[in-house]
Amino acid sequence: MTSSEYDQFRPQRPPRKGKGRKGAGRRRGGDDLMVPQAEVEQLDARGYYGHPVVKAPPWEWPVGAYLFLGGVAGGSGLLAAGAQLSGRKTLRRNARLAGLGSAGLGAVALLADLGRPERFLHMLRTFKVTSPMSVGSWILVSYSGTIGLAAVNEVDRMLGDRLPLGPLRRVLRAVEAPAGLGAGLLGAPLAAYTAVLLSDTAMPTWNAAHRDLPFVFVSSASLAAGGLALVTTGAEQATPARNLAVLGVVGEVIATRTMHRRMDPVAAEPLHTGTPGTLMQWSEGLAIAGGVGALAAGARPGRARRVLAALSGVALMAASACTRFGVFQAGLNSAADPRYTIEPQKRRLAQRRAAGITGDSITGA
Repeated sequence: MTSSEYDQFRPQRPPRKGKGRKGAGRRRGGDDLMVPQAEVEQLDARGYYGHPVVKAPPWEWPVGAYLFLGGVAGGSGLLAAGAQLSGRKTLRRNARLAGLGSAGLGAVALLADLGRPERFLHMLRTFKVTSPMSVGSWILVSYSGTIGLAAVNEVDRMLGDRLPLGPLRRVLRAVEAPAGLGAGLLGAPLAAYTAVLLSDTAMPTWNAAHRDLPFVFVSSASLAAGGLALVTTGAEQATPARNLAVLGVVGEVIATRTMHRRMDPVAAEPLHTGTPGTLMQWSEGLAIAGGVGALAAGARPGRARRVLAALSGVALMAASACTRFGVFQAGLNSAADPRYTIEPQKRRLAQRRAAGITGDSITGA
């Protein structure tokens, strides 16, 4: 007889009655069930032997940090491209450096979660369109390369062309403009692919938010990047950053409320309770306060304008961080309770049957 590590979770079998063919017939008749009927009926409340139906990924806070930093990097790349096209050199420089720094720190957080750096290189061995992880890895590498080329030129100019580049300086100057625009094009996919990655899992809350979560993340990235630019850039060139931040605030509030309304009410519960619920509430409050402050800063004169813009920028970045960490933790929490998996499934099954769909593998016996 073989044993398994899962034997400890099996219920004890009732004592056998009778011997020979009589006892065997009774067992074949169903008296010795692996899962008693009573436990099957209670599955919606307790899960399988009291354990979760789905297994949460072993992700910790570095993944949440990567979600936030990836959004800042993507939004900064888009903002830098706009500053490049409009001739705002200070904003272009600050946004490029912010994009490179955020992407670098995000990569460090990602590697910290992976444990071994070579695991990230393994993800680059192939390119699979149907895998959000594969596509996202290539987006991150491509964005880092393009924003890095643009940022090196900015650092060289800041140091008075003193970097030991030699003939390479002319090459870097030639590719600077295309690299900056390329980073701008990759900024939105970088900010959004993590939402697709989360939604593609079996975590109930993440999966239920798949229609609206990319819009939430892109809006969150916009207000975060705009907020960082308000902190680092003077008011005379920060108008595009302020506009991007305000648009991000409006987009995030609308997208987040729409997401909550369209999700299954049970699957949405983790976004409203516990630590994730607190983070989501703070996110909306900080976003609105930062957006109002950014608008007010545009009408203030002198030093007060600069201080208010910086404070608004900090509030906007904090709002984006609360959104990313709130969504991240809510998805992990939803995997721990079988109710978040089973009740939405039963509701979808009832809806399909009510609509007359009874001939497929989902609604059939």
